[in-house]
Amino acid sequence: MAKKVAFLQGNEAAAQGALYAGCKFFGGYPITPSTEVAEVMSVELPKVGGKFIQMEDEIGAMASVIGASLTGAKSLTATSGPGLSLKQELIGYACIAETPVVIVNVMRGGPSTGMPTGPSQSDVMCAKWGTHGDHAAICLTPASVQELFEETVRAFNLAEKYRMPVMVMPDEIVAHMRERIVFPEPGELEVIDRTAPSVPPAEYKPYDTRFGDVPPLAGFGSEYRFHVTGLNKAEDGFPTTKATLVQAEEERQIRKVDANVDDIVQFEEYLCDDAEVAVVAFGSTSRSARFAVNEARKQGIKAGLFRIKTFWPFPEKQIKALGAKVKGIITPEMNLGMCTGEVKRVVEGQAPVTGIFRVDGEPINPGQILEKIKEVK
Repeated sequence: MAKKVAFLQGNEAAAQGALYAGCKFFGGYPITPSTEVAEVMSVELPKVGGKFIQMEDEIGAMASVIGASLTGAKSLTATSGPGLSLKQELIGYACIAETPVVIVNVMRGGPSTGMPTGPSQSDVMCAKWGTHGDHAAICLTPASVQELFEETVRAFNLAEKYRMPVMVMPDEIVAHMRERIVFPEPGELEVIDRTAPSVPPAEYKPYDTRFGDVPPLAGFGSEYRFHVTGLNKAEDGFPTTKATLVQAEEERQIRKVDANVDDIVQFEEYLCDDAEVAVVAFGSTSRSARFAVNEARKQGIKAGLFRIKTFWPFPEKQIKALGAKVKGIITPEMNLGMCTGEVKRVVEGQAPVTGIFRVDGEPINPGQILEKIKEVK
């Protein structure tokens, strides 16, 4: 039987990916250039027994998805830079309360209102450092419409598996381009649900470390009763200031990601085996980079592409190995050096790192990257 094929916009694909993953709640507030995610969810969620709510603002939207998730519903919100800034306090709440939620953040120019309709890749640091305190972060940066569908599914899987907020960060180009997408059959892609408690209700603790770094999570309204707070908490969910408990809790929440980097991090290496010059890129910029690498190869230059699919946790091990074998690394990005700084940190001087930065609302084109490849070789 032939698979279903469609010609979809990236934002539409993200919404369809959420539905495939079993999303049953969307809480959001319209903001360019992410609004189409909300539009699709408003139509499709009621068809599958889900709920759609347009909240009064971005803060309320983030609060709503946390609340819905705590009832057991897989929950999604969508936004862009200014909205992401407003959500940060509650993203921190989701981190400390260990609540699985997915945030699709379509990157546009900033800071502040910036350039609402122009592409950017300048929110990636906000994904990790936007909310205060020590916390883990997972951020996915898809480069195609098909991948935006699939990475949204994976975002739900990671959120459910590790009990934490996960961000999907397409830039505006990926979110608004239209491409052919092949819908996977039900069951073709892995769909993970959160681990339910196996102990009797009277014995349940929402942060019970007997079950590892990711404790089972019950749903509000079930026979299991538990407490949720934004304060540092003990295993029973109630606030604590006991030094040993707070230290252990903070370390566990970081460790559940750090100990599973190989499960979380995804990347693509293209023509890197014999490369002397490597381009490290993500999102739509990686598409220009691939074209430039192919053109460089035609001209006898051994160039390769390392494409970052998971920005956080950063693919440190792989990029460090890349830096040890190439003569130079080029990092094109639609910001003023966020990825470049991370690459330099990881490479530790093994190879020179040259950035190509653009923040004028225009994409980085293959010619710009090819010119830099010729300089670096």
